Amino acid sequence: MSATDDQIRHVIERYVALVATGTAAEITALYAEGATVEDPVGSDVLTTREQIHAFYATLEGLEQRTRLIEARIAGGQAAFLFEVATVTPDATFVLAPIDVMTFDDAGLITSMRAFWGPADMTTA
Repeated sequence: MSATDDQIRHVIERYVALVATGTAAEITALYAEGATVEDPVGSDVLTTREQIHAFYATLEGLEQRTRLIEARIAGGQAAFLFEVATVTPDATFVLAPIDVMTFDDAGLITSMRAFWGPADMTTA
């Protein structure tokens, strides 16, 4: 039995919240064994838990706010737009990537691809 839309929505909401305030371990726990991360699309694809953990570890200690803007869920997959605001002493940097995720039957992420580029980063 595949993950339900409600399970997937819960994982998306948790992911967005953890990007702001979670640890790399908490975010990595949302991923299935063998999952891949391509963030942003066109960069090297991360294929091991260690690589995925190291990627999210770069967020730890940052002052960030996130919010889910829009999500579409169908066929065990999701595409969603969310906003990440990173606060520094000099400015607040805002990025609104579109993430596309696939999920296994247990509702764990099997792949994540983030669509954004440098031109999408703004300051507030």
